[in-house]
Formats: sequence, C-alpha cells, structure tokens
Amino acid sequence: MPMDAQEIEALIKAAIPDAEVTIRDLAGDRDHYAATVIAESFRGKSRVQQHQIVYQSLQGQMGGMLHALALQTGVPDNS
Repeated sequence: MPMDAQEIEALIKAAIPDAEVTIRDLAGDRDHYAATVIAESFRGKSRVQQHQIVYQSLQGQMGGMLHALALQTGVPDNS
C-alpha cells in the first residue's frame, strides 16, 4: 500500500521538527513524490548529510511503501 503525502510529511517533521516540508505527487499514483525540506538544523551540513537525515526520517520506507522520492534540501534564506 503506497504512502500518502501527509504520512511522508509527518515522518519528516517528527524527525526534523524545524523543517518546512513541501510534498508533491509527481505521477498521481501515491508512489512517486518530490519533497523540498528546508530546515535551520541543516546549516553546516553537506547536501549528502541533509539527504541522509531526511531518508533516515522515513524509517526504512524508501523502496517499499515509498517507491521514489526526488529530494531537495536546504537552509532557510534569512534575508
């Protein structure tokens, strides 16, 4: 059974409480998503480290209930 966008967002926010999360269903099949995750807690971390934190928040769902996730991460623009 595929995950819905609200489940993905809830898992990410539970692990990264300061995150601003935007989820888009790319194919309308609840199986292929794009996520943008912006968090102050990412500051000073490499892009790879940021992605690892997000993937860890999904608790092993990648490749199972969640087939594909195009991921963009970053820190807030404080200007």
